[in-house]
Amino acid sequence: MFDKLKEKLFGIKEKSREIVEIDEAFSDDKGKKIREGKLEDILWDLELALLESDVALPVIEEIKQSLKEELLEKRISRGISPEDAIESALRSAIKKALSVGKIDFDSFVRESEKPVVLMFIGVNGSGKTTTIARIAYHLKNMGITSVMAAGDTFRAGAIEQLSIHGDRLGIKVIKQKAGSDPASVAYDAVEHAKARYKDVVLIDTAGRMQTNTNLMDEMKKIKRVAKPDMIIFVGDALAGNDAVEQAMKFDEAVGIDAVVLTKIDADAKGGAALSIAHAVGKPVIFVGNGQDYENLVPFDEDWMINRLFED
Repeated sequence: MFDKLKEKLFGIKEKSREIVEIDEAFSDDKGKKIREGKLEDILWDLELALLESDVALPVIEEIKQSLKEELLEKRISRGISPEDAIESALRSAIKKALSVGKIDFDSFVRESEKPVVLMFIGVNGSGKTTTIARIAYHLKNMGITSVMAAGDTFRAGAIEQLSIHGDRLGIKVIKQKAGSDPASVAYDAVEHAKARYKDVVLIDTAGRMQTNTNLMDEMKKIKRVAKPDMIIFVGDALAGNDAVEQAMKFDEAVGIDAVVLTKIDADAKGGAALSIAHAVGKPVIFVGNGQDYENLVPFDEDWMINRLFED
């Protein structure tokens, strides 16, 4: 995971040994300094590494600025190697870019007025339906009841897929025939939850291409009718900068409260996780890292950063 970025980061660390000046002007008993001109060499290599890893340019600029503020004209204490100082500053800069606010999903669900309505959005193939099933499984293990709404009425296969998950998990799926009004399905699911005292409503939606105005309007209608407490964008980590662009378009259309990234176990670059949270200013709350229901884990910035820098 993240092999290319890790290779570049280690290259930057090795290079930092060479460019830290230790002449009389830049070294004393307090430690060493990095000259600004030499720091630019590090920042250029870092920019290339992040670009090759599908990190969005605004995120790269923020990371570079944080790194510059951390290192420029500050002394590296004696006993600390230059490469370790660079790694520490890089970790801090990347974590800052990822930290756009946190949502404790479990606490949010427990403490919100019932039923809690969650609406899932994203493009075709991003893994929305599977993510809904995984969250339903997660809630069930917490002792929280839920109902799923088959709001992707454009594809009969999507209704069937969610129904299969419902049967496996023992969770009710509210559905209508293919071609029905998705907002009507969402409304029925919310009413069912109220009548049967279900805790959470999980609304699936069609895999809407972000450029399709009619489908975006349909999604706005679902939002008006269902009044979701949280809108969750499900993004494919393998999509890289495309996923970032998708998230921004969906955020403009209906607003995003949180992000789930799927297929992160197969992501060879890692740029999507770094970029989406920054682009929409909303946190990643879960990542999908496998094929089974339990392969949905809370997102942790330190976990990702450790993966970037692991040997």
